[in-house]
Amino acid sequence: MYRTKKWNFKWRLSAVAAISVCSVFHVFAQNTNQPRPVQSVKDIFDATWARQPEAQALETRQQALQAQKRAAAAWTPEPAAVELNSKSDQWGRNLGEREQQIAIAVPMWLPGQRSKSSALAEAEVNALDHQIKANQLRVAGQIREDWWNLHRARIEKDVTTDQLNNAKRLAEDVSKRVKAGDLAQSDQHQAEGAVAVAESAYAMAQANLELAIQMIKASIGATSFSTLTLSDSPELLPSAEYPRNHAALMELQARSDVAERAMALAATRTRANPEFTIAKSRDRGNLADPYSSKITIGIRLPFGGGPRYEAVVAHAQAEATQAQAQLTLERDRTQSLWHFAQAKVNAAQAQLKAAERRAKLALESRTFFEKSFQLGESDLPTRLRIEVEAVEAQRQAALSRIEFFASISALRQAAGLLPQ
Repeated sequence: MYRTKKWNFKWRLSAVAAISVCSVFHVFAQNTNQPRPVQSVKDIFDATWARQPEAQALETRQQALQAQKRAAAAWTPEPAAVELNSKSDQWGRNLGEREQQIAIAVPMWLPGQRSKSSALAEAEVNALDHQIKANQLRVAGQIREDWWNLHRARIEKDVTTDQLNNAKRLAEDVSKRVKAGDLAQSDQHQAEGAVAVAESAYAMAQANLELAIQMIKASIGATSFSTLTLSDSPELLPSAEYPRNHAALMELQARSDVAERAMALAATRTRANPEFTIAKSRDRGNLADPYSSKITIGIRLPFGGGPRYEAVVAHAQAEATQAQAQLTLERDRTQSLWHFAQAKVNAAQAQLKAAERRAKLALESRTFFEKSFQLGESDLPTRLRIEVEAVEAQRQAALSRIEFFASISALRQAAGLLPQ
């Protein structure tokens, strides 16, 4: 009996230990599988860029360009070719005439073609890097816009929530005073109408917030997204000098370099690549003759020039001219956007100071008139008007703060800087 109880206790202890270990591993697996929380615009940008087709195909494109660089540095522009020939009179006179030949044809670079091909391959590698940075900047622009739209929607919801709570509290106070005979029934209708207006504004703000959340979800690919942990701190203010290494300009400059080097390469391709041929043959005239061997060396030189060459060169020149003209236009556009973004930051900062001062005065006035209304020194329409002004001032102050932060993001966007 004692041994049976002892073994039962051991089995129970082992089961408890196994369940505990499994629980620990389950919790650990849940913690490791949880996605990293999204709390800043950089987190959203990183998650969004990882889902972009350009980011997913980047490694393959880099491998292709590296293979192109190796091909440009090879000894021949194309792989060598082997040719096998055999001649016989077996189906004719059948006198034993035989000939076998093996030949190797090696393509040759045209003068300057190899160096120009290597230069073009280097330019395309550089262009891919700048193209990725420019694509990242374009994605960052959309993310920044969605990010601050989300914060605007949050503020609208918070303000309308306060407005609704204040309207309900005021309506309850009015209802008590109507029952006590201090106010008329029309005053209660006005208070309840203010509650209805606040409820409508709250519903609209809730819908706008949900739309902003769905936009972020669509970008990062998240099924759940909480706005409680979001930070509305601004990005770093960039330098006051116009950036010379703007991502959009560097992309167009790299494309212009590619077009110019492609034009230089096209100028060297005046004809198709020549071929060096070496062949060895073995033949005999009839069955009585012994086999004799021969070696043949030759060079194949295609004719050049003509409309085909002129079309290739003209097309390359057109691409280079277009790329250079587009670079000039984009430089002027980015400079204008940069100056506009700077002016917008200054204006948003001044607007924020004014809105905060107005909100402070409006809140003080609301406190004064709230006490005055409770003491019966002011009527309900004045109390409602002061309440509306206070809510609007609070809303404008909060929105001005977000607009100031958004203007800093727009300035970084105009400067070609990614979120940090």
